[in-house]
Amino acid sequence: MTLEAEFHQAMMEVYEVGKTHDYYATYFKRMIDEHGGVEAAKTLLAKREIQSGLMRLWELDLLDHSMEAAVLQERFSLLFTEAEVQEARRRLDQLGFFSGR
Repeated sequence: MTLEAEFHQAMMEVYEVGKTHDYYATYFKRMIDEHGGVEAAKTLLAKREIQSGLMRLWELDLLDHSMEAAVLQERFSLLFTEAEVQEARRRLDQLGFFSGR
């Protein structure tokens, strides 16, 4: 399995974990289905604002199951530019993800 395919699977898992908490990220799922996990993540990271989906995961205490957290995983960060990785880190930092670790 390629690294891109592994990341795609990780994005599907983000969606599935949300579903187990009655959060159905249909827009996110559609993006993954249409563009693949890597391109969906790059599209979301190109926007400066924090998306409602990430806020919902924060409310559910599931930030560790977010697209942003997956991007920061060492093996997956190679798929993204430094700016994209920094944007993922900025969003999680803004939501207090690192302070509780």
